[in-house]
Amino acid sequence: MALASEKKILIVDDEPDVRNFLSVCAEDAGFIVETAVDGEDAVAKVQSFCPDLMTLDMVMPKKSGYKALKEIRAIEKFAQLPVIVITAHANDELGSEDISKMYATFSGPNAPRVTMEKPITPEKLVKAIAEILDVDLTASQPAVQKAEVASLLGGADAATLEKVRQLLAAQGK
Repeated sequence: MALASEKKILIVDDEPDVRNFLSVCAEDAGFIVETAVDGEDAVAKVQSFCPDLMTLDMVMPKKSGYKALKEIRAIEKFAQLPVIVITAHANDELGSEDISKMYATFSGPNAPRVTMEKPITPEKLVKAIAEILDVDLTASQPAVQKAEVASLLGGADAATLEKVRQLLAAQGK
């Protein structure tokens, strides 16, 4: 199993808030993240960043997710790049046609692995990425050093320390 810190994710979405949200989710899980603002940008960044996985919005200006994926799949090195399609338009006129074309065009190992409808939860996104890339998320979490904890909690009062103890106990740590 790999570590999240060894895997690179390209987040492609034209909406800045969504792009930032997805980036933070992946970064918080320990992945190395780069973003692209549209399909055109995705084609350029996939070649320079060489991601292990890409999340891809379908409806974007300049170049749709479908057209970008078609171009990326034409590059031999990225013919089987794992893709998670993240869209708000899976069932409407804007995106359903592209999604249908995409699944008709790309099958087998070339098919996108997962399609998620917005809004998505951080847990669902990170779980999908980890499963596709065979990443052990528990091993990816940095070990907390006792000295660090002692330093951070050294000046805390008894009530605060009890709250921390309860929170850790509730999480099984």
